[in-house]
Amino acid sequence: MNEAQQEERQVGKVTLELDGHVAVVELRDPPANFFDRDVLAAVADAGERATAEGARAIVLCSQGRHFCAGARLADATGGLDPRASAAAVYEQAVRIFRFEIPVVAAVQGAAVGGGLGLACAADFRVAGPKSRFEANFSRLGFHCGFALSLTLPRIVGQTRAELMLYTGRALRGAEAYAAGLADRFAELGEERAAAVALARELAGAAPLAVRSMRATMRAGLLDRLEAALAHELDEQERLWRTEDAATGITASLERRDPVFRGR
Repeated sequence: MNEAQQEERQVGKVTLELDGHVAVVELRDPPANFFDRDVLAAVADAGERATAEGARAIVLCSQGRHFCAGARLADATGGLDPRASAAAVYEQAVRIFRFEIPVVAAVQGAAVGGGLGLACAADFRVAGPKSRFEANFSRLGFHCGFALSLTLPRIVGQTRAELMLYTGRALRGAEAYAAGLADRFAELGEERAAAVALARELAGAAPLAVRSMRATMRAGLLDRLEAALAHELDEQERLWRTEDAATGITASLERRDPVFRGR
């Protein structure tokens, strides 16, 4: 791929732009940028295509106010087969985790639930003053997903990950950066530019060496990935049937605090 080459391709709600050795993969469904199986498949296709065409680093970003609010709650509880829907999402998530080149997520606004999982699938995250990283599953009444049981402790440490998961409390902007959940902190509106700058730095290193070291560093995560996703899905399916999950999801949709009864 020529260094000066720049083009953009779109599949559904996802675009791929190749600029030299950096690929920019963008979700385009603002403001929340929810995902489903097809959106994640398009992200996976874009990343794999970019790698095949010579990209050395990927910027994962979103259009509009927020990075990603995860899957729509109705997809988890209102579909004909919520387990099958979630399993299809996780199948595509595995493809994203298995990208061969580094990924930098530009997180403006919220990365919530599965959106946090998507951000944590990246190697690095860039935050800004209004970024919000939130594992809200306990406030919805069911188990975390998108392999956050693996990725979040790797990034912020076991105890901090447990605190985020058990309470559902968000880490915002500078607090996320201080906790190591974000690797760069940018001015408001400059999150993507900072992510591209980091991706260019990564792309400027010896590509074979970067790929080799990345494979070494992520081997433990990838070895455990599918088993972790399967366990998370089993627990999600079990808890979706509870009164607490119905309470939490309804309260979230109605923008009020839930009152859980432990059943």
